[in-house]
Amino acid sequence: MGGLVSQSLLIKTTRFGQVQCQLEDAITFPEGILGFADLRQFVLLDDPNDEIFAWLQSCENPAVAFPVLEPELFTQNYKLALAKADLEVLKMASAEKARSFCIITIPDDPTQMSANMKAPIVFNVETKLGRQCVLQDNSLAIREPIFAKLQQRVVQFPQQSIKAQSVGLDVAIRLPEHTQDKMM
Repeated sequence: MGGLVSQSLLIKTTRFGQVQCQLEDAITFPEGILGFADLRQFVLLDDPNDEIFAWLQSCENPAVAFPVLEPELFTQNYKLALAKADLEVLKMASAEKARSFCIITIPDDPTQMSANMKAPIVFNVETKLGRQCVLQDNSLAIREPIFAKLQQRVVQFPQQSIKAQSVGLDVAIRLPEHTQDKMM
């Protein structure tokens, strides 16, 4: 093994411009993500100008970034029951130290926003391995409506953004704040 020289990685993104991070920040998905099997390297980004979502950004395709949220932010008693195959891919003995995020779908009408509870993105923080795990629990929805639940959370905690209530974003790369107005 060589020294502790950290290698830098420059990712070009369509949403955030150029993002500078360290090679060890990249999360490897050995099987890709459902519908994107050819994309294997992602980073979790925390945009300080977005009060709700973190973003799972592809390192290989600048246009691919998924808005994600921790399921605990909009549901109670979410159980991450991983199959043996999931744990093997993630190189984990149990799901105890795993971080999980749901991919959010945001249609033109944001009140119809939904979360994929059935197939969360799961990370092993130590090995930087990730997998989209299809859970066996049939009560979990692929399109769980979450707008009203997030709205309720804002009412309950008006002083805190939804993202500030997240516990798992310590693994995300925090982007620098930008103050210029975005053109729509």
